Amino acid sequence: MNQETNQFGYDLIRNDVLKDILGKEHDSILYWIGKSLARKYPIETTEQLISFFEKANWGILTLTKEKKQERTYELTGPWMGKHDERCYQLEAGFLAQQAEHSLNLISGATYTVKKDSILFSVESDRHDRTE
Repeated sequence: MNQETNQFGYDLIRNDVLKDILGKEHDSILYWIGKSLARKYPIETTEQLISFFEKANWGILTLTKEKKQERTYELTGPWMGKHDERCYQLEAGFLAQQAEHSLNLISGATYTVKKDSILFSVESDRHDRTE
């Protein structure tokens, strides 16, 4: 089976089946599922995070900016820019929870769709520690 066939099957589940099952709560549920996955697969380094995204077939992740409480990531993949209508809340939730894990600070993530990539902004609240 080639990569294009694998991508079609993944896209079918991700873009069509999940939207039908989850309905109008699709985006918010995916965010919380991403956070849950991050708790099951805690990651210690940026390199491990990048590797996880590739293994999960989520795309090529690059850390583009890092400050104490803010990180920006760029996600690219061959499907982007080709009428990709997927929601990236799963990845956003995953990144937010990984930041919480590494910084011990409550964190959240948002994303912006660019022409051929997705930019994630992960912000942590330095006044709100996790337990």
